[in-house]
Amino acid sequence: MHIVTAKEMYDTDRYAMEELGLEGHILMENAGRAVATEVEKQLSSKDQILILVGKGNNGGDGFVIARTLLQRGYSVEVLQIPSDEDIQGDALTHRKIYEAFGYGYHTFEDLNSLRTFSSGKNVIIDALLGIGVKGPLRPPYDEIVPYVNQLEAKVISVDLPSGIPADEGISFEEAIQSDYTMVIQYPKVSAFLQHTAPFYGEWKTVEIGLPDHLLRNKPESCSVWTKEDVVASLPEREPFAHKGSHGKGLVIGGALQMPGSVTMTSRAALRAGAGLLTVATVKDVISILASSVTEATFIALEEQAGKINSVDGIEFAYDGIAIGMGMGRHQEGEKLLEEVLKQAQSPVLIDADGLYALKAYLPHLTSRSYSTILTPHPGEMAHLLGVEVPELLQKPFQYSRQFASRYGVFVVLKGAFTLVTTPKGNQWVHTTGNVGLAKGGSGDVLAGMLLAMVMQPQSIEEALNNGVFLHGSTADLLTEDTHSTYDLLATDLIDGLSKTYRTLLFE
Repeated sequence: MHIVTAKEMYDTDRYAMEELGLEGHILMENAGRAVATEVEKQLSSKDQILILVGKGNNGGDGFVIARTLLQRGYSVEVLQIPSDEDIQGDALTHRKIYEAFGYGYHTFEDLNSLRTFSSGKNVIIDALLGIGVKGPLRPPYDEIVPYVNQLEAKVISVDLPSGIPADEGISFEEAIQSDYTMVIQYPKVSAFLQHTAPFYGEWKTVEIGLPDHLLRNKPESCSVWTKEDVVASLPEREPFAHKGSHGKGLVIGGALQMPGSVTMTSRAALRAGAGLLTVATVKDVISILASSVTEATFIALEEQAGKINSVDGIEFAYDGIAIGMGMGRHQEGEKLLEEVLKQAQSPVLIDADGLYALKAYLPHLTSRSYSTILTPHPGEMAHLLGVEVPELLQKPFQYSRQFASRYGVFVVLKGAFTLVTTPKGNQWVHTTGNVGLAKGGSGDVLAGMLLAMVMQPQSIEEALNNGVFLHGSTADLLTEDTHSTYDLLATDLIDGLSKTYRTLLFE
């Protein structure tokens, strides 16, 4: 499922009309009827519906939706916000068709007229503003939007909630708070931003017949990674495979004060499918690990004050390495990480404390011959970028893409919508997972899963996306069945992975 900016949506529309001969009024008819069909799933025969129509394409969609629902026997009224003269182009075409069918509409005069026509309505369909919104709302929308938000009616938006910009990095003050949003063809970037996504409510895309090969062939694409993608790319286990076939991994981390992180990473890597695993940590942590990660082997590293002081003794003959979990932030961290990155002849995944040690070494990452994978949460990513967290969250797609390209790394930016970015700028968003993952240790488990995935016969981007998807899906499956989002622990994810694999591969 492609994710688009406003420009990409406009370009796709224009291509469909100018190059493929799909006239604008036909696309509008397709959009309105597709939205009406989905809206109908939220309605009952007793509902009283008011459709608020703006002047652009959204308004034209509104007239098609109104006509379609009226034809299907629903009680619908239309309130047109702009003057008659402001309705132009394809929207005017569909208003004329609407009238030719014998249906009437009301014209907005002031807020009192909205009060009058919304009275007794228990469903409001927002077809006011489209993807071109930028900045504060202008009159009369600056009054209409807050008024709609205080109504007790169910609110359904067309394409995106009015007032919400399609793109990231654009400020806004007020927007429709929707219960449902019927997204036309492709979700927009703002559906996946922490500060704008809540306005969408539940959302669903509707197909209107636009071609998608323009988006498929873009050098920097952005999509949602789906279950179908996992099933298509997750490698099958060969019947004559052996333990070496599934990767020999190394986890470097842990300190006497923080043995849990490296424990969870190691257990997760093994549960996710790593064939062999070695854990390099301080001696006292090994005694803790040995009883819970019995399948692993161990390397005792030099230490100082309970923290790793050197990586001497590691031969680095591994298929994948993860470093940083529970390592602690200390003076030797930068030197340790630099040594690993120079010697490792395999992908290296850097997480947690390793990310704080990485900043000074960033300019040298482009010289590595093997993939480097960073798995930051927003605070860690903001530290690497030298920006504040709120600034990062305003433009996570842009910041991740620029960073990944500049340093030649893969970035897994964790959050409510985890974002995977490749050095070439391709991006995938993940919608699996829930608030139960907002617990200490969830990131450590993900790091282990990603290490295991990277060592399987699949591309790095497939490995990272499959790992993130499995991590979130496990949380979803567990909270549907045996756990709640309150009691879910990171260790539950490790034990729940077997159910996720069986659900994906054998259902």
